[in-house]
Amino acid sequence: MSQHDFNISNQGSGPSRADLNNALKALASLSSGASAPVTTYANMPWVDTATNILKIRSEADDAWINICYLDQGLDTFNLLDDTLVTDTSGNQTGLIGDQTTAAWEAGTSTTESLVSPEKIAAAILALSPSIGDGQTWQDVKGSRSYGVAYQNTTGRSIMVAARGPDDESFEVSITGGSPWVELGRSDTDQDSGGQPGGFIIPDTYYYRWTGSGPAGTRTWSELR
Repeated sequence: MSQHDFNISNQGSGPSRADLNNALKALASLSSGASAPVTTYANMPWVDTATNILKIRSEADDAWINICYLDQGLDTFNLLDDTLVTDTSGNQTGLIGDQTTAAWEAGTSTTESLVSPEKIAAAILALSPSIGDGQTWQDVKGSRSYGVAYQNTTGRSIMVAARGPDDESFEVSITGGSPWVELGRSDTDQDSGGQPGGFIIPDTYYYRWTGSGPAGTRTWSELR
């Protein structure tokens, strides 16, 4: 380890030779030392042995830029967390590091970066959770009426389990208007009047029991 000001003074041949050798040693060791060189130059490299960080002096000669971590125990060159990946013009195209869990779960960031399997699983669950995850069955019969369209505004798919009027249709619609798609029909042969049906309703879809028969539903529960 050696550092030098890289200025060879006018002196005798012996001291000049020693001065030159010290300067060359500093160049060969990248001015390594536990503290920064006293004399610095633009784009000067320095291995900070106190932190094992390879640094380079800024073009303006006013700051040190961290390049990498040198693991002296494993003899490896390690990239630093949150290192920006850029194109040849300096425009960021990625990130060697981890973004917040919230960024992964939102699924809107376009920055390429490292991600753990745990965060991938959390992001998948947040963006497209399975039916039943974090949901509970709720008896909503008291707030549902035959022939009225209801919209799923929960932000995810729900499931409806209901026993409708005799020989009537359970329908869904994307817009709340025509066309309505029939998912099932209650069975007049059931002793209790109306066969129960279970239906998945995507987010923002509309759903209803409707038809020309007697009004009223026997049961209506929703997993939401």
